Amino acid sequence: MDALKGFHQNVVTPRARKYLRIIVHCGVYEYLRMPFGIKNAPSHFQRMMNEIFPEELSEGWLIIYIDDIIFCSKTWEEHMYRLSRVLTKIQSVNMKISLKKCHFGFKELKALGHVVSGLSLGIDKNKVAAVFLKPMPQNKKEIQSFLGFAGYYRKHIKDFASIARPLYKLCDKDTVFEMTVDRVKAFESLREALTTAPLLLMPDFKLPFKLYIDASGDGLGDALHQVRIKNDKPVEGPLCFISRQIKPTEARYGTSQMECLCLVWALENLNYFLEGCVFEVITDFSAVKSLLNMKTPNRQMLRWQIALQEYRGDMTIVHKDGNIHKNADG
Repeated sequence: MDALKGFHQNVVTPRARKYLRIIVHCGVYEYLRMPFGIKNAPSHFQRMMNEIFPEELSEGWLIIYIDDIIFCSKTWEEHMYRLSRVLTKIQSVNMKISLKKCHFGFKELKALGHVVSGLSLGIDKNKVAAVFLKPMPQNKKEIQSFLGFAGYYRKHIKDFASIARPLYKLCDKDTVFEMTVDRVKAFESLREALTTAPLLLMPDFKLPFKLYIDASGDGLGDALHQVRIKNDKPVEGPLCFISRQIKPTEARYGTSQMECLCLVWALENLNYFLEGCVFEVITDFSAVKSLLNMKTPNRQMLRWQIALQEYRGDMTIVHKDGNIHKNADG
C-alpha cells in the first residue's frame, strides 16, 4: 500500500510555515502542507506513520518505510483481518492511499529494489537492467555511483569486496582515473554478478545454519546457508553473503590469524541470525578448529576466544578441503 502524495498529507503548523516560504513571480508562497525536499520531512513522516500503527508494528507483521506499507499473512483469512485493521487505522486518521500503487493478496511483491516472497528475497531485475544501458564509467564520480548501486545488493553477491577491489582503489584521492584491463574486468564481473545473483532464502530459526568462511589477501568472504527440503530432497541455499577488504594492519597477519579474524568478523556481522541458534562453521583451514581450545593464545587470540564464548555451545567447526570449499572462496 502507498500513501498518496505522502508528505503533502502532513499539515504544517502556523509557527513553522514562515520557514517554508519561497519567492515566486507574484510574491511569496507559503506551504501549508509539508513539501518534498525538506531535510527533516522523511524522518518526520516516518515517525508519524509509526505513531498511527503502534500495535501492528509491535506484533511484527507490518513494515513501514516512509509512505510504503507492507504486511504479510500465513492464511487468506488472516490476511483479510489484517487488511481490515490497516484500512480502519488509515480511515480513522483521514489518510489517503493510492489505489493504483496498492497490491493486495500477492504471493510476492517488489519493494525497495527487491522481489520479496514468503520464501526468498531476490533482486528486482528491472532495476538492474538499467546498468547495462549505461556506457563504461568515464570518471570517478560515475564509478562511485555504480559502486553505490551495486553495494546496495552486496548481500546477494559472493565475494563482492574482492570483485570490486580494483574499482574502490580507483576511487582513492591520489589515484589517476584510468580504466585498465583489471578495472574493466572488475566492472563487467560486478555487473554480471548483479544479473546472476541467486535468490536468498528466508531464515528458518528452527533449523541449523551453515557458515562458510574464507580469507585471502584480497579480503574476507563469508556465506550463510541453510538446508531445506524440496521435492523430498535436501537442498542447500544461501541466506546472505558478506565480505570486506582487509585493512593495512591485517595484511601482516599470518594464515591462522586471518582465518580466525574471518570467523570472528562473520559472527559479529551475522549475530542477528546466529545468536541462540545451532550452526556449523565450515573452513578450509584446520587451525580454526583449535581457536577455542588454544592454551597459550596471544592477546589478540585471547580477545577472539572471549568473543566466541557465547557461541561455544551452539557452534561446531568443521574442516573442509580447499578443493571442495567453494561457497565462500572467491
